[in-house]
Amino acid sequence: MSESQEQAKRAEEETDTPDLQGESDDSSDEGEACGDSEMDFLRNLFSRTLGLSPGEKVLDELSLEGVARYMQSGKCKSIICMVGAGISTSAGIPDFRSPGTGLYANLQKYNLPYPEAIFQIDYFKKHPEPFFALARELYPGQFKPTVCHYFIRMLKDKGLLRRCYSQNIDTLERVAGLQGEDLVEAHGTFHTSHCVSFFCRKEYTMEWMKEKIFSEDIPKCEACNNLVKPDIVFFGENLPARFFSAMKQDFPSCDLLIIMGTSLQVQPFASLVSRVPNSCPRLLINLEKTGQSDFASSLLGFGGGMDFDSDKAYRDVAQLSTCDDGCLALADLLGWKAELEELVKREHALIDSRDAKKKGEKSSQSSGATEKAKGAESEAGKSDKTE
Repeated sequence: MSESQEQAKRAEEETDTPDLQGESDDSSDEGEACGDSEMDFLRNLFSRTLGLSPGEKVLDELSLEGVARYMQSGKCKSIICMVGAGISTSAGIPDFRSPGTGLYANLQKYNLPYPEAIFQIDYFKKHPEPFFALARELYPGQFKPTVCHYFIRMLKDKGLLRRCYSQNIDTLERVAGLQGEDLVEAHGTFHTSHCVSFFCRKEYTMEWMKEKIFSEDIPKCEACNNLVKPDIVFFGENLPARFFSAMKQDFPSCDLLIIMGTSLQVQPFASLVSRVPNSCPRLLINLEKTGQSDFASSLLGFGGGMDFDSDKAYRDVAQLSTCDDGCLALADLLGWKAELEELVKREHALIDSRDAKKKGEKSSQSSGATEKAKGAESEAGKSDKTE
């Protein structure tokens, strides 16, 4: 046995050695997840640096066609989607980091000390006005789900979706037909809101928050008069506990990981790509390649270690396109394209119909109020003449 093979064997034995000191009953899921991530990282690091084969090659070709054939093989039964802001840009919602058009490049009017401050919890508590002004522009309910959202819905309808892990706060996954159990909203949601006071934490509905935001009132708690914030995760806040518990349950049994519209720059979300089994194929649908890591960044534990181009690449596929175009191309290869296009057309028509009905109801209520006011004025006039 060579010296490098002996080192690899000793390293694997060390990393596989169980902790004999026992686990604390009150240790958090987050702490356990971090420990698991460190162990996975060490195993992957030893594999890469010592030139060991990291896993079985499942795809017959590292291409979108190879992914489609695998999905049709009957071996692919549990798909996880990881999505970011890029899946919603075609709906009219800007992403965060695109030069010129991204959200962070267009926040000058809010006079922020730096763009990210609008999502910093400490800054929000002192200066909530910029966030709620932005929330009026981006509030859920003003946009329709995209082709990509409905492709994920199709995965669910066909019994292939294990879970969708989303960085987005626009709730378009829910509008497209995913239910709470289908989703892990890693960075929170507008679906509910809570008082920011640790001693209160009174919950409020999406409708309550929407009324406050569009009336340009700063939402204040009815119980203690502290600020009320949508349950989206700001910088400086912990991710939802469900992120960590679901992650431990879902990723070990994943057959295919589809990553769409994310820069994979925000941790711990970005690290999820390394939690699937070593043989699990990973498909990236994005405008550019991301998640790749060189040796230095791997040594520090950053990045997902995606490998699209090296001689050792065996499971990662990059489809460089918009998320909608990539999903349509994959659906075409699967024979689902016409079904997907019909689903989008039908669902968008339903949304338009509901919106038109709501506008009609509001118009009728407004007209009724106007007529009632005119009637009251007329009666008042008659009364004056009688007197």
